[in-house]
Amino acid sequence: MKSSGIWRFVIMTALSAGISGICNAAPITMPLWPDGVPWAMGNKPEDKPDITVYLPEASKASGAAVLICPGGGYECLCSSYEGHDIAKWLNSYGIAGVVLKYRISPYRHPVPLQDAQRAMKIVRSHAKDWNLDSDKIGVMGFSAGGHLASTLGTHYMTAVPSPVYPEDAISCRPSFMILIYPVITMRQLTHGGSRNNLLGASPTQAQIDEVSNELHVTKDTPPAFLAHSVKDSAVTYKNSVLFADAMKANGVPVEYLELPSGEHGLGCGKGKEWKQWQTACSAWLRNMKLVRQ
Repeated sequence: MKSSGIWRFVIMTALSAGISGICNAAPITMPLWPDGVPWAMGNKPEDKPDITVYLPEASKASGAAVLICPGGGYECLCSSYEGHDIAKWLNSYGIAGVVLKYRISPYRHPVPLQDAQRAMKIVRSHAKDWNLDSDKIGVMGFSAGGHLASTLGTHYMTAVPSPVYPEDAISCRPSFMILIYPVITMRQLTHGGSRNNLLGASPTQAQIDEVSNELHVTKDTPPAFLAHSVKDSAVTYKNSVLFADAMKANGVPVEYLELPSGEHGLGCGKGKEWKQWQTACSAWLRNMKLVRQ
C-alpha cells in the first residue's frame, strides 16, 4: 500500500473507531480502495466505490451490522430510502448500518460483486473498532441491490481479483441476508434492465447462469429473510419464490413474506406495505438474536 493510502486509511480508521462510543455521531464514509480502484474506467465519483457507516448508540448496540446494497437496476443507486434511511432504521434496533456505493453500468459483472466482497471484508476488519460481533454481519439488498446481496451470499467463495490489502484474508461470507423485492435470476423471470446493465445486451447462457443465484444455493448459504409483493410488475415475486424454494431444498433457514399488494418499491420508504415488511423483518431480526434483548 502506498504511503499516502496508509495515512488516509489510518486516519479514517481512527475516526471510525472513535464514533463507537458517541451517541448520534455523524456517519463516516470510507473508500473501498484508498490507493486506486481496480478496473476503474475513470476518476469520477461513480468510479470510486465506498461505504458509509452508521453506528448505533453504544447503549443500544447489539453487535450486529448490515451491509446495505441499494437498488436501481444496476443503472443508478436509490441510496436514500433503500440506503441511508435503512441504516438509520437499523440503528434504532441497535444494529450498525453500512451503505454500499457500488459500481454500476457501464461496469459489468463481476465488478459489483468485487465491491461487495471488499466492503464485507472491510466491515469485518473493523469489528473490534466498531464493537461488532464478526459472526453477526449480514447483507441486505433491494431490487437489483437484492441481486447483488444474494450474489454475495451465494458467491462468497468466488475470488474476484483485486489489489492486495491486509484484510483480504478475512471471510466475505455474510452471516445472513435480507432481500427486499429482489432480482434473483437472470433467466426468463429476470428484470431485463438489470440483466442488460450487469451482463450486456447479449450474454451467453453460461454468463446468465453464473449470476442466476437460485442455481447457486448450497447447504452453506446464509439464512435469509425475503419480502415481495405478488403485484410487483417490475420484478416478479417469482424471483423470491425461486430463491426461497432453493433455500428450503438445501435445508437453509429462510423466511419469505409474500405481500398481497404493493408495487415495486413498496411505497419507496412509506406506506402500508413498507411498514409490513419492516415489521416482519424486525421480528425476524429478533428471532435471529441480532437485536439487543
